[in-house]
Amino acid sequence: MIRIVKMTFEEEHCDNFLAHFETIKHKISGMPGCNGLRLHRDQTDPTIFFTYSDWNTDADLQFYRKSELFLKTWRIVKAWFSHRAEAWSVDTIFDSQC
Repeated sequence: MIRIVKMTFEEEHCDNFLAHFETIKHKISGMPGCNGLRLHRDQTDPTIFFTYSDWNTDADLQFYRKSELFLKTWRIVKAWFSHRAEAWSVDTIFDSQC
């Protein structure tokens, strides 16, 4: 299952977010049940970022969401938001490597 999170930051905090993400990305991707983590930035609005994380099960995602790593990270980054974050859990129907 894929978890997509859209985060919109105050412009002055985008570099803070990127620096913080560098310090935690390997910790997140190393969580049990995490098969991968990607960070994307919107091409037209550089204050919008998306994370895509791939989890074996919803239970694995929930374990991460209740972890100290997530709680600490979320407390830090949500203070930099300009808009409330949005999140979706989706199942992949088709995937092709182009």
